[in-house]
Amino acid sequence: MRDGVEHGPDDDTPEGRRRKRTRTDEFVPEQFVRVDDRSGPPVERSRPPAHRIVREPEELPADIAQELATAAGPDWNFLRDRVSERMAAGIGAYQRERYRDAARILRTVVEAVPTAPSALELLGLSQYHQGNWKAALPNLERFAALTGSVDQHPVRMDCHRALGRPKRVEALFEELRKGSPDTEVLSEGRLVLAGTRADLGDLDGAVRLLVDAGAGRLVKNPAERHLRQWYVLGDLMERSGDIPKARELFLRVQVADPEAYDVAARLESLGPPPRPRRTPNRPRGAR
Repeated sequence: MRDGVEHGPDDDTPEGRRRKRTRTDEFVPEQFVRVDDRSGPPVERSRPPAHRIVREPEELPADIAQELATAAGPDWNFLRDRVSERMAAGIGAYQRERYRDAARILRTVVEAVPTAPSALELLGLSQYHQGNWKAALPNLERFAALTGSVDQHPVRMDCHRALGRPKRVEALFEELRKGSPDTEVLSEGRLVLAGTRADLGDLDGAVRLLVDAGAGRLVKNPAERHLRQWYVLGDLMERSGDIPKARELFLRVQVADPEAYDVAARLESLGPPPRPRRTPNRPRGAR
C-alpha cells in the first residue's frame, strides 16, 4: 500500500510470482528502507559500507542476469525464472544486512549455478558477516579463481585472521599487493594485515606497516578509508603506550565524523590532554 493506493505487480514478474507462491522457505522482503551507518570499529571484522540508501532491486541487473545465463549454459531456459528471482531476492536481503536470509537464498542459486561468480561472492560475504569464516572462505576462493579478482582478498584475509592463520594472511596480502587493486581494497587489506601482526604481539611492526604506507598522513578532505586508517592506527598507538598520538588520531576521526565507530568513547577513555606547563615569570634583572 503506497499513498493509499494498492499496487499489485503483474503475475509475470519476480515480485508477482513471489507473492503468489505459498512455499514457507521463500524470502519475503520487508517494506522499508535502511540508511547505513558505520558500525563498529575497523579493528573488528567486517567492512563497514559507506553512507548510502539501499533498496532491493525490482529486477535483476542485466549484467548479473547475463552472467548467470552464461554460467548455466543450456540449462538457463529451465532455470531462468527461479534463479533470477532468487538472485534478486538475495541481493535485496544482503543490501539490507539480512545476512542470514541472504545466505539461505543465495545458497540455492549457487547450488543451481555453481560457477556464477556474483552468487559465490555474495554468498561468501553473507557468511562472512555472520562470522561463519570457514563457510565463507571456499565461496570467496572460488569467486577469485573464476574471475581473477583480488577485490575480496581483504575479506579472505580477515577470515584467516579469525581462524588463527597469520601465514595465510601474509600470503594473501602479497597476492593483493601484486594484483594492482584499487586504493580502497589495498588499504583494507593493509589494515587486516596490521591487525594480524598486532594479534601476534608485533605492535611496532603493525604501526610501521601503516605509517610507512602513509596511513597517519593528515588530509584536508578525508575519505572513509582515511578515517579507518586513523582509527586503527590510533588503536595501535594506544596499545603501544603512545597516548598523545592516539588522542590526536582519534580527534581527527571525531572532527571528520563525530558518529564514526566508538571514537567518542575512545577519546573519553583516554582522558583530557595534559595541560601545558606554565613557565614561571623570571624576576627582573635575572639572567
